[in-house]
Amino acid sequence: MRARLAALLSAVLVAGCGWSGSDAATTATGGGGTIEYWLWDSGQQPGYQKCADAFAKANPGLSVHISQYGWDTYWSKLTAGFIADTAPDVFTDHLAKFAQFVDLKVLRPLDDLAPTAGINDGDYQEGLAELWKGQDGKRYGSPKDWDTIAMFYNPVSLQKAGIDPATLKDLNWNPQDGGTFEKTIAHLTVDANGVRGDEPGFDKNNVSQYGIGSDGSGGGGWGQTQWSNFAGSAGWQVTDKNPWGTHFNLDQPAFQDTLSWYYGLVRKGYMPSFAEIGGNNPVGPDKQIQSGLAAMAFDGSWKISTFTGLTDTAGKKLEIGIAPTPIGPTGKRASMFNGLADSITSLSKQPENAAKWVAFLGGAECQDIIGESGVVFPARPQGTEKAIAFNRDERKLDVTPFTDQVKDKTTFLFPVTSNAADITALLQPRMDAVYIGDAPVSSLSTVNNQLNDLFKVAQ
Repeated sequence: MRARLAALLSAVLVAGCGWSGSDAATTATGGGGTIEYWLWDSGQQPGYQKCADAFAKANPGLSVHISQYGWDTYWSKLTAGFIADTAPDVFTDHLAKFAQFVDLKVLRPLDDLAPTAGINDGDYQEGLAELWKGQDGKRYGSPKDWDTIAMFYNPVSLQKAGIDPATLKDLNWNPQDGGTFEKTIAHLTVDANGVRGDEPGFDKNNVSQYGIGSDGSGGGGWGQTQWSNFAGSAGWQVTDKNPWGTHFNLDQPAFQDTLSWYYGLVRKGYMPSFAEIGGNNPVGPDKQIQSGLAAMAFDGSWKISTFTGLTDTAGKKLEIGIAPTPIGPTGKRASMFNGLADSITSLSKQPENAAKWVAFLGGAECQDIIGESGVVFPARPQGTEKAIAFNRDERKLDVTPFTDQVKDKTTFLFPVTSNAADITALLQPRMDAVYIGDAPVSSLSTVNNQLNDLFKVAQ
């Protein structure tokens, strides 16, 4: 097992929820045993510290030590910890990593521990809890939050273009002409001479503001913040089933037509190129809107705090609006539905205490604390309502473009598969090449065969 884990250290494992932050650690002391807990989102650390304090108060003799690391450091340090026996008792898990960790048997089944044996799927937003079960039917993660995708925009850019923000909720798209969505981003695009993308004389090679920003090629997280909402609203799904699909659908016309149109926005000058956003280390959609490079951009609900904290060049708070994903050829809009969970490592020397902490993290008290912080949407519906209220009352921000996707059942689940590291290693460079224009979309059929072969070999 250690040899297989070591191989993971050289794998590039990336996914949609790539929060970053400086390394930090805090402890809630209740005396006695200390539970080590890791997370990567610096924005969530204060809320979870409040949870740790409440847990220590309710469990005399136990304490929780929280370590927070930036996204890349987090996963490399965690994998190294599995090898060197320095992994934490409990850590924040991501669906892009989860399946591989289950395969490597570094996660402890929560069903085998009394405090977490009674987790009820129905206590959480529909579909979340089921995602964290292995192919053996056992549960390896306790749901902590969820996220969907929506479109952030700069109201000033819309005002200058004469576009009413209210019209954004009715945008539609199709792979033939892009629908009203493409017409809107064309009008929001402005070249260096002040000519808009839908006006005569527009210079697509000299753009000062793009109508829509970019979060990269999407090869590492199934296009979660890039093209997933378009592919989903075209009726496409990644695998034959989810979770634990074994046959991929990248060769289907619905997918390839969607991506041909999507990356065609770059060729038309409406979306920045691979090089303009920084290549393999892209400047995020938030920075693109902040700098004026883009008028709008798709991103996840976990970025609400980031966007609402933006300032302009003069240091003044930048106003931000949120609109839903556009309606697709199926007649519905769509968003990938992702979520994080808390997992217990098989190396934990105090699994029962760790399970007490995991049960508390997924319980109503902690979920309400996180909801009141407004950083993410907690997995429990009541916690979600508190997050909605915080954004409405404190930030004066309507976040229903994110939450309506769940209410209206227009979501599809993040694909959970085995061989995650191998899939990323095959898919990321090819998706980058398609974005750059070095490879046709049709080349994804070859990658699709390679992905399917991974599972044939495993069988």
